[in-house]
Amino acid sequence: MVVCGDDGLAHRLAAELRGVYEEQVTLVVPPADRAARPPVVGRARSVSAALLDRMVSAAVSRAGGGNGTAPSGGEPGGGERTLEAVEATEAVLAEAGVQRAAALALVYDDDETNIRAALTARRLNPRLRLVLRLYNRRLGAHISELLDQAATLVYGDEPGAGIGDASTTVLSDSVTAAPALAAAAVVGTTRVVQTDGLMLRAVERPAPGPGESAEPDGLATLALLSAPGNDPAYADGSEDSGDQGPQLLPDAAAERAAAGRRGSVVLEQVSYSAGSALSSGRRGGVVPFASLFSRRLRWSLAGLVGCVLALAVALGLVTGVHPLGALYLTLLDLFAINEPAVGASTARQVLQLLTGLMGLLLLPVLLAAVLEALGTFRGPAAVRRPPRGLGGHVVLLGLGKIGTRVLIRLRELEIPVVCVEAGPEARGVAVARRLRVPVVLGDVTQEGVLEAAKIHRAHALLAVTSSDTTNLEAALYARTLRPDLRVVLRLYDDDFATAVYRTLRAAHPQALTRSRSVSHLAAPSFAGAMMGRQILGAIPVERRVLLFAALVVGEHAQLTGRTVGEAFRAGRWRILALDTGQEGHGGSGLIWQLPDTYVLRDEDRVVLAATRRGLAELLGRRGRGAGRV
Repeated sequence: MVVCGDDGLAHRLAAELRGVYEEQVTLVVPPADRAARPPVVGRARSVSAALLDRMVSAAVSRAGGGNGTAPSGGEPGGGERTLEAVEATEAVLAEAGVQRAAALALVYDDDETNIRAALTARRLNPRLRLVLRLYNRRLGAHISELLDQAATLVYGDEPGAGIGDASTTVLSDSVTAAPALAAAAVVGTTRVVQTDGLMLRAVERPAPGPGESAEPDGLATLALLSAPGNDPAYADGSEDSGDQGPQLLPDAAAERAAAGRRGSVVLEQVSYSAGSALSSGRRGGVVPFASLFSRRLRWSLAGLVGCVLALAVALGLVTGVHPLGALYLTLLDLFAINEPAVGASTARQVLQLLTGLMGLLLLPVLLAAVLEALGTFRGPAAVRRPPRGLGGHVVLLGLGKIGTRVLIRLRELEIPVVCVEAGPEARGVAVARRLRVPVVLGDVTQEGVLEAAKIHRAHALLAVTSSDTTNLEAALYARTLRPDLRVVLRLYDDDFATAVYRTLRAAHPQALTRSRSVSHLAAPSFAGAMMGRQILGAIPVERRVLLFAALVVGEHAQLTGRTVGEAFRAGRWRILALDTGQEGHGGSGLIWQLPDTYVLRDEDRVVLAATRRGLAELLGRRGRGAGRV
């Protein structure tokens, strides 16, 4: 396996391939002085020791001992070969052994760099499995088709000379990590995996209380949680949460043994609803009438209408005119086109003066309505401000690659969001305008910015900017405003995320804190794709990961000729659904909750959940240690 990249994802991916799949890996990274970020472990040690000492210890007094040296889990192992090169040129790829490699992962932060290297690698080895990290998914689909066609053109005309498992998979770390980041920000919100219209969610259910019964109404039980009950202090699965960690893919005996004592993660299927994120905004190019005017303006208009009706009733009582005629005369007086009531009764003259005064008050209200309506239609050119009285929302810091994907995910789940971004040129600002999400423009480290985002009434803070220091500083400042605020931090590497989590948990034990590393969440999907199988997505369970994959039964001896019940391996893999979109089933879609007696056929394509090591065992890549969890 060859991995080329310039940030922490490359190091994490190389460690994943070696530690889980026991593959030989060649890692191509820029020289230390040219790298966009230092290696994962070195940076974790320096930042966790220096940054936490300066910032966290100044903010709390109970955080002692939480910011020690991070473990070296992400550092390249001794069996890896590391090459230093500024760019993955043809000479560099040849030196890395691409001609003999089974798979190549290009995870540079720049899309153009990855595409250029992929075209070169496909020419050097048409049988190579390619995994590309691209933010532009539409461009990625075209590039994937182009690279697959290039491999077919070389070997497609030769009889019997197939290209094997040569395929091109385009993934995005932001898309992979966004569901977990969004879910962590909301209590009771599910963790979601979505691919090609398939939407699955993992619902975390606490252990039933005394006298309560646990009714299994989901598709499958994915895991048993390590935390006893709902104790938030152990909800992130850190090492000091107890001797027993989460139990992934338990069997029926383990579920019965843990009944009433441990929470669980249950899989559910959700029907995809396109455009749900736009339910509160524009749909079909039509702006809802209520969104044209603010609440205060609507109340002002309603008050004026009420006053006009009251004056019309009074005029009818004073003059004895028919109610419709009284309303007509009142409107004439309101718009100053009626004759003066000279010679009329005093009551009539007083009513005419009051009606004229109402007409003067109506002019500024009508002008404000016109300006607000124009501002609504001009939405793409300006950002919305958080409305008065907003509460229970998620404050999202940063609208870059990760922030934009998280924003879309939150709106798909119909969660109210207020975004904070330093500059209007950020790529996610346009998405926020389209979704009609309020945006506060300003530096989150400056006083008053979080207050403008209504942080004091927010449900959670989700900090996903590209700067670890900014995320941490914003979290600490938000905790001074709301000590019980739920905080989710996107941090660069997993070691630093663990150190920050432990420190903030010790400082604020009454509040829920989550720290997530994008590279940690994304690396399993990239590694699974390098093994030549379609990975539908990944769902984190505490600090471990479950992968969802679609496999053909006939290609795996562990599944061939067995029933669904016999093919199940506790702690390894579990068949969830049968894909009926193929010949012989007479339908399309997925069949869930298969009976244990169903016999798997070689041509069946199944969707299964697997641990990282379980998937490696299914692929036949594990030798010694295949039984380890």
